[in-house]
Parts: sequence; structure tokens; C-alpha cells
Amino acid sequence: MITRFLRDERGATAIEYALIAALISVAVIAAVQLLGTALTDSFTNTATKVGDAV
Repeated sequence: MITRFLRDERGATAIEYALIAALISVAVIAAVQLLGTALTDSFTNTATKVGDAV
């Protein structure tokens, strides 16, 4: 019974998938924050130029 428990790798696989999902989540959050900042800067710049032209 103990040897069967030690050979069972289903829990380890689930943990590996959870770690991969967490890493992907962190990467997505970082990318969205960077993209959001760039978009905000771009829209602010465009609004300033339009305001100056009017």
C-alpha cells in the first residue's frame, strides 16, 4: 500500500499544472499592465495634440 502511494504521481502532475497556470497568469497580468500604460500614454498624447490643433 505504501509503495503504491509512493509511485502515484497524479498529485505531482496537478501541482506542476498549477504552477504553470500561475506563471502564465503572472505573465498575462504583467503584459496587460504594460500595455495599459502604453495605451493610456498614447491616448493622452493624441488628446493633447487634438486639443492643441483646435
